Amino acid sequence: MLTDVAIRNAQPRPKRYKLADAHGLYLEVLPTGSKSWRWKYRFAGVEKRLTLGPYPLITIRRARELRDEARGVLLGGTDPGAQRRAARTQVRYGETFEAIARSWHAQKKVTLTDRYAEQVLARLEANIFPHLGKLAIREITPPLVLEAIRKIEQRGAATMAHEVRGHVSEVFVWAIAAGIAETDPAAIIRRALAPMPSGRRPALVTLPEARELLAKIDALRRAQPGTKLASRLLALTAVRPGPLRLAEKTEFEDLDGDAPLWRIPAAKMKLSKRNKGDRAFDFIVPLAPAAVAIVREAMDLTGGPASKQRLLFPGVNRRVPISDSTLSQLYLDAGYRGRHVPHGWRASFSTIMNERAAKAGRPEDRAIIDLMLAHMRDDVEAAYNRAAYMGRRRELACEWAQLLEAPPPAA
Repeated sequence: MLTDVAIRNAQPRPKRYKLADAHGLYLEVLPTGSKSWRWKYRFAGVEKRLTLGPYPLITIRRARELRDEARGVLLGGTDPGAQRRAARTQVRYGETFEAIARSWHAQKKVTLTDRYAEQVLARLEANIFPHLGKLAIREITPPLVLEAIRKIEQRGAATMAHEVRGHVSEVFVWAIAAGIAETDPAAIIRRALAPMPSGRRPALVTLPEARELLAKIDALRRAQPGTKLASRLLALTAVRPGPLRLAEKTEFEDLDGDAPLWRIPAAKMKLSKRNKGDRAFDFIVPLAPAAVAIVREAMDLTGGPASKQRLLFPGVNRRVPISDSTLSQLYLDAGYRGRHVPHGWRASFSTIMNERAAKAGRPEDRAIIDLMLAHMRDDVEAAYNRAAYMGRRRELACEWAQLLEAPPPAA
């Protein structure tokens, strides 16, 4: 075994050399004269080295203590070198779930559309970070993840619960690959979740039912005025909920003129990533007078068109739009669990207006109704047709608004 005197007297040579101690511990002397403690061990049949630190900062006594600590880790079935690398990674990324999830998202978002990347982070911020964000990722167990996901299910958002679980699982897989975590508790709970609803989203497909729903939402006392307006505009335009949540005041044109419209940027439409950056794929929604009135009222709630608030429907903190679940909760509060969801207005519009077109002997309206729902191919011809038949589209939009705005039948 080495002595401190022998170590101090060790002189540099043209090539590095070793002074052995015991149980794999040795001192490496470099041509520069610097000396470093190393430990040689085998893990899974492979010979490895672990650097313990420089001499004299690490004394011979401390080097033996570090060797023995590493031997204990090895006897426990863990690679001491991998454990040390994991510890360094934790220092670099932070060890809480939120810190690691944000690092994962920063890397992941370059492969996603801007809109979807924002949605993924917003889902984690709203549903997971409040419950798991401050916990060390290694401390998070399947029951803890399940408890957080159950809260989403309790809102009636079964599909969202599955999607958020998938995001959490991706974070854990990324952390495992980085040496920060060892298991994926989000994968374990997958079969414990309520099944996602199969088939089409629930929707009301008769006018009396649609009118009654609008009246019940108007009567909700605890709902925010902006949320009610968002729901009404969604019903009047039959757009997808995503573009509605993200709507900005500058997207609405000619509100004082004869042809008011909502120009939804291609980036917010359901398109390929390539076409999302092409203005030719902007989607135009003609606005009925009732829809214009809703837009104006929503703008007034946020300080008017010229205010610094660019969002038409901001969330509680005013910097981000209302969340995915805001409108869903509105319909649950109105008593429509399993009967109608925000996306259901598209089915309502399609079913009711196609039935009216068939009765009126206007089969050509079917293609125009599909056009109004943005049911089109993602190509150049589709981009050209997005602005086609605008006269008839405006007539149908006004007809639909008049049908919805009619008072519900007396009880």
